Amino acid sequence: MRDTRESRLLLVLLIAIAFALITVDIRGGEESPVDGARQAAAAVFGPVENGVASAVDPIGNAIGAVRDSGERHNRIAALEQENAALKAKLGSDDRNRNRLRELDAMLKTAGAGQYGIKGAEVIAIGAAQGFSWTVTLDVGARDGIRRDMTVLNGSGLVGRVTTVGPSTSTVLLANDPDFTVGTRMEKSDELGFATGQGDRPLLVQLLNGKAKVKQGDRLVTFGSQADKPFVPGVPVGEVVRVDPAGGGLTRNVYVRPYVGFTKLDIVGVVVQAPRSDPRDMVLPQKPKPAPTVTVTVTPPPPDGQQAGRQQGDAQQNPADQQKPDGQAAGRPTGTADPNQQPQDQGDATP
Repeated sequence: MRDTRESRLLLVLLIAIAFALITVDIRGGEESPVDGARQAAAAVFGPVENGVASAVDPIGNAIGAVRDSGERHNRIAALEQENAALKAKLGSDDRNRNRLRELDAMLKTAGAGQYGIKGAEVIAIGAAQGFSWTVTLDVGARDGIRRDMTVLNGSGLVGRVTTVGPSTSTVLLANDPDFTVGTRMEKSDELGFATGQGDRPLLVQLLNGKAKVKQGDRLVTFGSQADKPFVPGVPVGEVVRVDPAGGGLTRNVYVRPYVGFTKLDIVGVVVQAPRSDPRDMVLPQKPKPAPTVTVTVTPPPPDGQQAGRQQGDAQQNPADQQKPDGQAAGRPTGTADPNQQPQDQGDATP
């Protein structure tokens, strides 16, 4: 059809008629006057639609198969992940038992010091481990963690919180060179300041240069004002070396920390300080020495002395050895004397 004025008018007329029929059909609802025409069109074009649907079904089935295949693949992948997790769980029984022991020890430490703690897990270590000793915990501001809170585990002092995020926090470890904590000696109450030295023992400067300190003495945290950043009574370590007193105002001692900073896993952040200073109550009980058993053994005499004693016993009284029993002490009554003359000897002469 050529593009003429008549064709344009016809196209506009057809469009107007179509809109009019649509309007009448919508307003008529189920009693629409074009319902018969619709049914007739369905009867005419229905077989064509079925044929087209039959031709398109393989493609649709293929798409459905691909979709189902993806779902099955995802389900298989999920099952494989579950199996891998189960194998990892079964294979890490020793680690789980070790973590359970760590948790139990930490709870005992917190109970002894009356510390309110929030349990956490170490999820990362500092990126610049050669310059700073830090770890990242899986708890943060949402869990009530704040800056300058004490961190401990079942062995003793771990460090203090320095940075807090919404769900994580950073802890400066007690062996970091920038870490300093006030300490108190067990029993003697001598005060000092402990500074980290990396993988070496802590350096503790006692305020009393004449303080009597010996190897094996133990230290705890002295505590800070308002209990931040340190609560009192947390075990710090044990003295391993003491510098000779040089008459200075302070005295240096070297302390082996109780905590192994290279194998941290389960820790606790102290979110509530104790009502009173626990002093030395959190320190573990010292092992009692085993009782000493004394056994007295009398050594036998040397061979020469024993032989001499036997020879002396043999030479003590040889005559007594030759006499019958009972005659060694003297002559028995009734024994005839060889020098005595018989009284009736003369009467016996013929």
